[in-house]
Amino acid sequence: MKRTVRQLADGREIIYFDERPDAPAREAVDTRDLPPVAATSEIRLDPLAGEWVALAAHRQTRTYKPPTDLCPLCPSRPGKPSEIPEADYDVVVFENRFPSFSEDVSGSPSTVDDMGLVPTAPGRGRCEVVCFTSDHDGSFATLSPQRVRTVVDAWADRTEALSIVEGVEQVFPFENRGEEIGVTLHHPHGQIYGYPFVTPKTRRMLEVARSYQEKHGRPVLGDVLAAERKSGTRVIAESEHWTAFVPPAARWPVHVLVVPRRQVPDIPALTSGERDDFARLYLDVLGRFDRLYDRPLPYIASWNQAPVRTERDLGWLHLELFSILRARDKLKYLAGSESGMGVWINDATPEQIADRLRAAA
Repeated sequence: MKRTVRQLADGREIIYFDERPDAPAREAVDTRDLPPVAATSEIRLDPLAGEWVALAAHRQTRTYKPPTDLCPLCPSRPGKPSEIPEADYDVVVFENRFPSFSEDVSGSPSTVDDMGLVPTAPGRGRCEVVCFTSDHDGSFATLSPQRVRTVVDAWADRTEALSIVEGVEQVFPFENRGEEIGVTLHHPHGQIYGYPFVTPKTRRMLEVARSYQEKHGRPVLGDVLAAERKSGTRVIAESEHWTAFVPPAARWPVHVLVVPRRQVPDIPALTSGERDDFARLYLDVLGRFDRLYDRPLPYIASWNQAPVRTERDLGWLHLELFSILRARDKLKYLAGSESGMGVWINDATPEQIADRLRAAA
């Protein structure tokens, strides 16, 4: 793989990941007249829940459902410059123009209204966009195994880079797909967040992992994985290094975990063989997703990685995929119980979900 770092017109970093070492030099210049990025991110600690909330009012003006010929993630064309100056690319990562968190945010920790009740701090971190392909009409599911491997290597590269950014406590690569999920740019892409705190979900999972380890002397996800493989009831696909299964307490109408057999804290820790093997299995799973209702399935794919600096020995890397589509033309809305109380009610059992995904092979 060939890695090339360049800058966009406003100073943001852009990184090209080319599959061929002899790929053409990436020397195209961003000709746009762009103002400097002016992020005003702030985080506030909810005094009742003990969770950080990010405030990023500057994102209100971000790009929203542009026409295809003005897609900012397609390669640049004569008269139509985009976020990617080159005329073609394999995989590209660049700093988000409308970041939720930014390295350039100024200020110091304080409290709301100087009353000492609600801590507040600058939303320092980093947010990046990952373009999986230059093909606007493609999807992750239509990528080649080689391209998926390039994406995995890009995720690993950026996880390592963001992990040493001052103030970043957790790195989160993810993909949102489909308008039903809230996607406003249809070009195949994902994002990577460098959070200035450990997220509430990860913090809770670490608490559970710590308690289980102290009681049983083993990782909880390791035991769950072993139990699922032994039962096979909810397993939908397996490979040499990975297992994809519906979690036994699935929250979503389509819900899958993709877990490596070996405990590793994050993507950079995966071996070359594990990365290649993931590419093949993941494409299998995504193909089943799209065949489930015979239509492109809206989904969120989120990588659960260990925090950058704390309790890394408790982390077990895994990918979580889920969809809000409960039938071809029916959405699962997060209503009172889910949104108000955080108590999930699923309209299908995990076993039914697994049966449907196995049938979609």
